Amino acid sequence: MQVSVRFFTSLRELIGRKEETLEFPEGVAVKVDTVMEVLRQRYGKPLVEYVYDCETGDVKGFLQLLVNGKSVTTLNGLQTELSTGDVLAILPPVGGG
Repeated sequence: MQVSVRFFTSLRELIGRKEETLEFPEGVAVKVDTVMEVLRQRYGKPLVEYVYDCETGDVKGFLQLLVNGKSVTTLNGLQTELSTGDVLAILPPVGGG
């Protein structure tokens, strides 16, 4: 099973990639938090400091996690199950003017 992850702005600069495809064994339930843990292990401190609140360990509230363009907050949060071909995007807040 393959899941793509897209990185934007500062996070893209921190890890040096704009997209990554992760492979998981077929038949294994893969959730958003599974993908986030793989990214945490792969990219270490730079990703952890950008994405996670150091006091709570939760994903920082200002970040948007989108699965195929839909916010995980409108799905099942970090427990949202992913299917092969899904795209997880990690977006910073968008300012306007």
